[in-house]
Amino acid sequence: PALVAKMALGKTRFRTVDGKRVAYRDWMTDPGDIDSLLRWLNQKLGIRYRPVEGDSAHFSFDPREIPAILLTGHEAMHLPESLRQPLARYVLDGGTIIGDACCGWKDFNDSFHEQIGSLLPGKPLQPLEPDDPLFGAYYQLNDFTYQRADGTRYVERPCTEGLYVGCRLAVIHSPADLTCGWDGHVHPRGLRVVPDQARQVGANYITYLLGSFQLGRFLSTTKVYHEQKAPSRDAFVMGQIVHNGDWDPDPSAVHNLLKAAREVSTIEVRFKREDVLLADAESLGHPLLYMTGHHDFHFKDVEVERLRGYLKAGGLLLADACCGRLSFDAAFRREMRRVLPDHRLEPLPPDHPLYHCLHEIATVQYTPLVERDFGPMTAPTLEGITLDGKLAVVYSRFDLGDGWEMFPHPYSRGYVSEDALKIGVNVLVYALTH
Repeated sequence: PALVAKMALGKTRFRTVDGKRVAYRDWMTDPGDIDSLLRWLNQKLGIRYRPVEGDSAHFSFDPREIPAILLTGHEAMHLPESLRQPLARYVLDGGTIIGDACCGWKDFNDSFHEQIGSLLPGKPLQPLEPDDPLFGAYYQLNDFTYQRADGTRYVERPCTEGLYVGCRLAVIHSPADLTCGWDGHVHPRGLRVVPDQARQVGANYITYLLGSFQLGRFLSTTKVYHEQKAPSRDAFVMGQIVHNGDWDPDPSAVHNLLKAAREVSTIEVRFKREDVLLADAESLGHPLLYMTGHHDFHFKDVEVERLRGYLKAGGLLLADACCGRLSFDAAFRREMRRVLPDHRLEPLPPDHPLYHCLHEIATVQYTPLVERDFGPMTAPTLEGITLDGKLAVVYSRFDLGDGWEMFPHPYSRGYVSEDALKIGVNVLVYALTH
């Protein structure tokens, strides 16, 4: 089956080859790049996928037909207006865009940033963090070896950039050349990742793409909750904090948690999540606030003050590092030191009431990546901050929200769905009974 479409880009130009005038376009400068990569990977992994050439005039933009698009070249690219909406919809429907600056050319790199920014406003390409699952999808990649135009080499952290839609890496871009390496050659110009490692990076691209495709299709479906716009009245409504990171990577997570709480307890839970701006004092009337994300974030001073006041007044904050990502974990610990400078997150002991207020939670099951990276674990590992004898903050460095969504997230370090929901429901019950 076809897996990647290499899209035709650039103006038609002519050059002389063996005395003949030959037409070419910028995207054709490495004609065998993705084909060579897939042939090598098919043999290595025992899979059978092929590339196709994509012409925007005849392309379906349906990820069920072609899961990924490759955009590469030297020249600045320009996406016509007629192509922008279909391409944005393609990404949101679960498709993946792979960008590669052939020979590390600045013109293509700069224009790729600009064009992707116009497709998906508010979602800029950002350098991928060292614990991004892309770097361990097949090969475990750490630093890259780069080659300059003069043939000299140096080692540095990966230059790979990406854009997330929910928990899925939907756009992947390399400012340093990979495609020449996929085809097994180099040129005495530009900047590139050395060929052997370029192929390893490409193998991780394809492995990640195959592993996350069904998640992309799941995230493309917008769930409609009939109570979302209903008046709140006295029913329990959960607030989710809006911060300056990726604050909503699991859009259906809270709704599924509230549904689970309704089914297993006597809590009158309305299917409603309200987005909370900490700077807005009127939005802090919820008994429970939730926050999550993959990446770094920072609270403004006024947000620190408002959250401090909320917690000292008896509110409860539940937070988790989405997919178990280290950047959010470090940011959350740093920001909580600003909010409550005299307190630190401490492990909740096994006899803490939170583990027993509805479900008896003595043992839990973690996702395979936790077992791979941390070894066998069976005990819950929640942390908390207590104020005046009452739990004010509950934090999980392992993911809860992916589990609440009740759909496989193959690159998540967290609790399996059943245990994630039990923990979440217990937090809801604790918030309402303490």
